[in-house]
Amino acid sequence: MHRPLKRHKALVPLSRDHHFGLLLVWKIRQGLSFKVNLLRIRDYLVYYVDQHISPHFLLEEAAVFPFLEAKDPLRQQAEAQHEAIRSTFEGIRGGEPEAMSQSLEEFAGSLEAHIRFEERSLFEHMQAVLSPEKLTKLGEKIAESHRLSDEIWEDEFWKKDN
Repeated sequence: MHRPLKRHKALVPLSRDHHFGLLLVWKIRQGLSFKVNLLRIRDYLVYYVDQHISPHFLLEEAAVFPFLEAKDPLRQQAEAQHEAIRSTFEGIRGGEPEAMSQSLEEFAGSLEAHIRFEERSLFEHMQAVLSPEKLTKLGEKIAESHRLSDEIWEDEFWKKDN
């Protein structure tokens, strides 16, 4: 069991997004375990990525990662993970339903690993190497672009009785 991490207030909005990202992972896995129609899961995933994951990734790439050197290995790892997750997602968006189960599980696993990496490694690293002034500036950059949006989705396929 991991101890709770003390998150600098600048990064809290992103950590909140990560919580909901892990909930997405859980929902995908629940849908797969209940053997619901894969198109129902795919439709929700497309909605969720377009509304939540893509804006989150763009915010990190434009306003967060640049606080680290371009050659910083943790920044490079995070950027590579974003690209891999996008690639898997695009395969699901345009893919055939027969191959979707494995792709959905791959997406869920990649997203979960990425979120854990950012929370346990990247953000800890940033808190250690950035000055208090830079962390404050980072918080301002995040606040300029971060948005919370309500989830509007009726098909709760992840619930046993749906």
